[in-house]
Amino acid sequence: MTKIAVLSDIHGNLPALIAVVADAEARGCTRFLNLGDILSGPLWPAETAEWLMARDWPAIAGNHERQLLTDPPARMNPSDAFARAALGGGALAWLAGLPAMLALDGMFLCHGTPASDVAPLAETLEGARLRAASAAELSERLAGRGERLVLCGHTHVPRLLGLPDGRRALNPGSVGLQAYDDDHPRPYRVENGDPFARYAVIDGEAIGLHAVAYDHRAAARKAEGEGRPDWAIALATGRMG
Repeated sequence: MTKIAVLSDIHGNLPALIAVVADAEARGCTRFLNLGDILSGPLWPAETAEWLMARDWPAIAGNHERQLLTDPPARMNPSDAFARAALGGGALAWLAGLPAMLALDGMFLCHGTPASDVAPLAETLEGARLRAASAAELSERLAGRGERLVLCGHTHVPRLLGLPDGRRALNPGSVGLQAYDDDHPRPYRVENGDPFARYAVIDGEAIGLHAVAYDHRAAARKAEGEGRPDWAIALATGRMG
């Protein structure tokens, strides 16, 4: 049976990506899926794009792909602007060709929810933090989807949830960034509490969530050198400063 590695929210962190793929291959994974937010951030967007384009895995676009391709420069956030400026025509064309969602071998891939790339599927914002979505909330968000397994990303929080009807939602966590803050729809913060890269493995009905050590200090130094101390702290610690 084919083992599948599920990756999301790489955010241009090539050392983390390489470490995750090596770990997945050591576990016997021969197939890889990419759930979006691939390049945005002050790290290695062009190098990450080149590395991934050579492998041609099934992939979908996240909100950051949409934003860096369509937002006007005056509205673009610093992470998207950095990636956009670093990318050549080939990488931009590759991003533009990624679907927002994908149905594949009985699974459904979306970055956020089936309805929105900026809304969480497996989490609900409560105050300034995310909590696990209730069965009722998850069922409402998956209305109309009959796949037994829905793969999502966006929040960077590793999570596997199940519904009474047997459907499951899997967020593999983030390969590239273990803490961030956001202001949509209101200010909140995510902190996984360590710098390890996250991903998931699907092995038949079994699903495992994994954390992988990599040279996070090099990534933090790169972010610091690009004028992003917020990312440097998040990469080094898995927490916000």
